[in-house]
Amino acid sequence: MCSPRNAPTLWLLGRNDPRMNHPKVSIIILNWNGLKDTIECLESLKKVTYPNYEVTVVDNASARDDVKILRERFEGYIHIIQNDKNYGYTGGNNIGIRHSLASSQPDYFLILNPDTVVNPDFLSRMTEVAQKDALIGIVGPKVYFYDFPNCIQSVGAKINMWTGQTTPIGLKQTDVGQYDKPREVDYVTGCCMLVKKEVISKIGLFDESYFCYWDETDYCTRARKAGYKVSCVPDSTIRHKAPMKEKIWQKTLASRQSSGLPLYYSARNNFKFMRKHATKLQYTSFLICFFGYYFWFMTGLCLVYHRDFGRLASFYRGVMDGLLHR
Repeated sequence: MCSPRNAPTLWLLGRNDPRMNHPKVSIIILNWNGLKDTIECLESLKKVTYPNYEVTVVDNASARDDVKILRERFEGYIHIIQNDKNYGYTGGNNIGIRHSLASSQPDYFLILNPDTVVNPDFLSRMTEVAQKDALIGIVGPKVYFYDFPNCIQSVGAKINMWTGQTTPIGLKQTDVGQYDKPREVDYVTGCCMLVKKEVISKIGLFDESYFCYWDETDYCTRARKAGYKVSCVPDSTIRHKAPMKEKIWQKTLASRQSSGLPLYYSARNNFKFMRKHATKLQYTSFLICFFGYYFWFMTGLCLVYHRDFGRLASFYRGVMDGLLHR
């Protein structure tokens, strides 16, 4: 494995060094008060069979001693960037990408969530597919639910530009081999996406105005508009710690309840994405669908069923800021 701090230059590598035949991958992991998850993610990465990668952990101003503990536990394996504040998913990952561009000039960037656990060959499978087709710019793996390792979370996703809604492919399906072939998709989940350096050179970094949510959807859409393919590689597999609900209206356990920020950013950025990428006719259709159904569904879900007034207020603020372009 290639140490990020002491990565040898190409001319110093021996002829039989496996890194000679493998493009360099810079793995960016964003940590924010998620020490336990980040440690488990890094431990799974240490078992990866791909021979030419480096790992950068970007800490988004965690409240406790995350940086100190990670630096001591993974000394020599990771490089840590300690931010002065929380820059969100987009800003934090951009900081990591800029650092890698300046320090090591990798061929690929792997954006990896800290709440994931990877299979040893996941990176080899993705880079192999990406290398075979010059038009493939972004690659993602088959994602399973962490607690249900044979239940699919996604094999990429679709975007309906008329309703403004996204649909993960294969969601909650038991894996019986129905998605075993690589496929082009509208976007891959931001919990794990491999991006060619040339894509970043052509379309730039993540749009930091999103902060979080809809950012990977935006990025993959920009890449496709620039002429690149987005592909899912089912031979590459990871597990992601997203809770699985049988139905959207199923109550969330108290131990897993979060703030209203996800609802806020999801709503606000839904409008932002559609305003940015939809045609005028598609945006009009989206507004009709959103306020004709989705707005009232979410209101009923929060107010009547969950009786969670705080999250409902966050959703309303997101809708308002989305409409007002804030």
